[in-house]
Amino acid sequence: MTDDIDQLLISALMEDSRLSLKALAQVSGLSSPSVAERLRKLEERQVITGYTVNVDPRAFGYQLQAIVRVRPLPGKLQDVEKQILAIPEFTECDKVTGEDCFYARMCVRSMEQLDEILDHLNGFAETNTAIVKKSPVKRRLPPMA
Repeated sequence: MTDDIDQLLISALMEDSRLSLKALAQVSGLSSPSVAERLRKLEERQVITGYTVNVDPRAFGYQLQAIVRVRPLPGKLQDVEKQILAIPEFTECDKVTGEDCFYARMCVRSMEQLDEILDHLNGFAETNTAIVKKSPVKRRLPPMA
């Protein structure tokens, strides 16, 4: 369980994972050693599982993002999962219930690249693709309280 101070620290780190202990101490009203101890305990309990940086894929030439619904052909579920794992342009993937077994997000440099990648899945699955126009809600935590 987390308390209000833990939640405050987590929220601050979600905004900027590079905040210093001193800055987190100012936000929380604790001393830097107390903040360090709380963060250590949150990490030990797997509440905080890592720190990250956000990168714009366009800086590396990836002009398009797509959401791909993947429906494996009969008996091909494991093969599809292996294929998705092996294709680095897939940046996220969820295994879901329903007719489509996977919802995956990918970054591609062009429509031609998208076609080439999806062609690799053709022998294993049916796909349905939507191009992302805008992401009005970036990845965020649900309410902690």
